[in-house]
Amino acid sequence: MSKIHPTVSKIYDQEELTTTTTNSPSVWTVWKKSSMGFHGSDGFSIYDGKGRLAFRVDNYSRKHKCFAGELLLMDGDGKAVMTLRPQVGSTGPSFSYLLRESLQLTASVACGDEAEVFMDAPDRRSSVPDFRTEGCFRRRNCKIMDRDGQEVARIIRKEVNESVTLSDDVFSLIIQPNMDAELIMAFLLVMDRIF
Repeated sequence: MSKIHPTVSKIYDQEELTTTTTNSPSVWTVWKKSSMGFHGSDGFSIYDGKGRLAFRVDNYSRKHKCFAGELLLMDGDGKAVMTLRPQVGSTGPSFSYLLRESLQLTASVACGDEAEVFMDAPDRRSSVPDFRTEGCFRRRNCKIMDRDGQEVARIIRKEVNESVTLSDDVFSLIIQPNMDAELIMAFLLVMDRIF
């Protein structure tokens, strides 16, 4: 089987680092397939720029239910990084997650294929979303922007070469410098569930 991990030189001509934050853009390959490969499982396998399994999500539900059960984001060795607990409320879907501290992440569809993400904290007073998407996640062509309008990540279709583009199940994720990859992976899971 051929490899699906990133060809870094095609997107950024520099060395990729495998950490949760970097000083240069990092390129990841996301494969919407459980690393366990069981029939009927639903999940993601996320590879770093060197082709190593960096994150994974395994969901063994036989039916794809948008808000069924917890989602566990693990590192490549299977160690839990965070748990997302989907909930549906009056403000739309929300996902509680535990990363380094307890936060509530609320995502809602703002318009068509675009979403707004609020990270609720005890002292939150702003109605401006912490993050928002521009573009179409379903078509694997979108940006994740912070509250200041700066791009923090981009999702694009995975290209093998100039004439071959892979299906929507395999795509590239480019995370900008100094952005936490674990947080972006949480957004990726949330977007997959709400879209």
